[in-house]
Amino acid sequence: MKRPGLLRAILGGLAGGTAGGALGSLGATLGAAEDTDPFLWAGVYLFGLVGWLWGVGALGPWFAWAAGRIDRIAPEHGAPGVRRYFEFTTDHKVIGVQYLVTSFVFFVVAGLLALVMRVHLALPGSSILDLHTYTTFMSIHGTVMVAVALISLSGGMGNYLLPLMIGARDMAFPRLNALSYWMLPPAALLILSSPFAGGLDSGWTAYPPLSERLPLGQQFYIFTLITVGASSILGAVNFLATFLGLRAPGMSWSRVPIFVWSIVAMSIIALITTSVLAATLIMLLFDRLFGAAFFDPARGGDPILYQHLFWFYSHPAVYIMAVPGFGAILEILPVHARKPLFAYRLVVGSFLAIVVLSLVVWAHHMFVSGMPEALAGPFMVLTELISVPTGVVFLSALGTIFLGRLRLVTPMLYALGFVSTFVVGGLTGIFLADVPTDIALTQTYFVVAHFHYTIMGATIFALFASIYHWFPKITGRAFDERLGRIQFGLFYLAFNAAFLPLFWVGLHGMRRRVAEVPPETIGANVVSSVAAFLLALSVLLFVMNIVRAWARGPRAAANPWDAHTLEWRVASPPPPENFRVPVTVVGGPYPYGLPGGQHVMPEALE
Repeated sequence: MKRPGLLRAILGGLAGGTAGGALGSLGATLGAAEDTDPFLWAGVYLFGLVGWLWGVGALGPWFAWAAGRIDRIAPEHGAPGVRRYFEFTTDHKVIGVQYLVTSFVFFVVAGLLALVMRVHLALPGSSILDLHTYTTFMSIHGTVMVAVALISLSGGMGNYLLPLMIGARDMAFPRLNALSYWMLPPAALLILSSPFAGGLDSGWTAYPPLSERLPLGQQFYIFTLITVGASSILGAVNFLATFLGLRAPGMSWSRVPIFVWSIVAMSIIALITTSVLAATLIMLLFDRLFGAAFFDPARGGDPILYQHLFWFYSHPAVYIMAVPGFGAILEILPVHARKPLFAYRLVVGSFLAIVVLSLVVWAHHMFVSGMPEALAGPFMVLTELISVPTGVVFLSALGTIFLGRLRLVTPMLYALGFVSTFVVGGLTGIFLADVPTDIALTQTYFVVAHFHYTIMGATIFALFASIYHWFPKITGRAFDERLGRIQFGLFYLAFNAAFLPLFWVGLHGMRRRVAEVPPETIGANVVSSVAAFLLALSVLLFVMNIVRAWARGPRAAANPWDAHTLEWRVASPPPPENFRVPVTVVGGPYPYGLPGGQHVMPEALE
């Protein structure tokens, strides 16, 4: 039991939770609190999280270093084989896989909740779910899916690829990188356990005063998002430090792969905005635990202030999810179109413009909230203005495809699917940016359809494209290309069949977050629900393809796509410290079709 690991982490979490619960209960008793349960569970989670991190090995070396018992904190690459994915390790590639697998597991869980809700909506008048259970499922589905979208590409592919793409041996702060991952499993399990603590009816936005009066499950939501936010901040610091300090010789800013730039832009947004969300949720927690008056109107608080603070983070969070997806797609398209990335410098500038503009558009979510009407016009204009840099990204994708020698392999199919689905999300977003149409469409299923086309179109399509594209690099194995194409076709058709009808039902007045179906929309809801099950079937095919290929798929070449970026210049899978010899970058990352073009000196090949 001396060795850090999952068993010790579980025992540490239980011991810490027990001690924290006792302290929380004692504090509530001494403070003469009417209800001790919120304080008890606050102590359970906070101390349990520390015990979990101690047990898994995330905190011990730091405490030893601070106490002067060791001179430096050495990296830990963990045990060989599959076991290393279940242990604390500082290898950025293992951490990337941990992020990917964890986010995909919770993607499946949230998807199963969505299937139950779709069955309920397809059978109006049924008693499958009562209203409270429906809203709890809806709230958990939204919260978990948002967390998945936040961490899948940035935490998973970003961790795996960024050091490789810039020629670094690891992240700038390897132990901090591992810590940011190991904070997530307890947070995810906490939100999934909220139905056993009274559930939560507030949706993923948790607007007060409702969120201040709901049972203990709402408090679980608050702790979950604070923890995910802390993990996001640590990850953003690490990405930026790695980018700024560990690029290979010769890799100027104009030679950095576009996916790296997308991670940099995402990290800047996360670093600026996530602390605002964390502070907002702490204020909400103080309202619940200590009777503070930040947002509760009964005590003189302002619930509109909560909305401003919440959306100051949560609209930029759309770009925290989407921009890494943009970068991944624009990384994949040149490889399979055999052309340089179109308008590379403009895309980099657009990513940075998105960083700035994403910070000043939040209030278009609040046109019907009661905020001053004088703010509506400026926020409408700013929201429409951000479509310019996102449009540049879209045009870059089209320009890269145009007259290219397209290889329609599975990752390229998903990249093309991204182009077609994201444009639907972008165009429908114009209606929600304009004040008159937004007032008419607010809280309808039109918003649900737009959000899924935007986030699934930008993140989930990009995630599938990325996994298929870099799967040979991650595993050293080749997947079944025929099954991959079938899975894409089913996923693409089912996705559109599931969410296109929701625009129609929204235009016909069906309210989102409500378990009741207007009679005239029953047919469209049945179509959407059937398509949702086909969507789930396609995800099952994906899992079968990936698991079977990883277990016994044929060996893949080190560079099966004939790509030029640095991650393809090492063995598959890469060795623990990536590059056995130093690399020198001599050109841009996309020299396809350029005579004599190369990204790295030939002697860097392994």
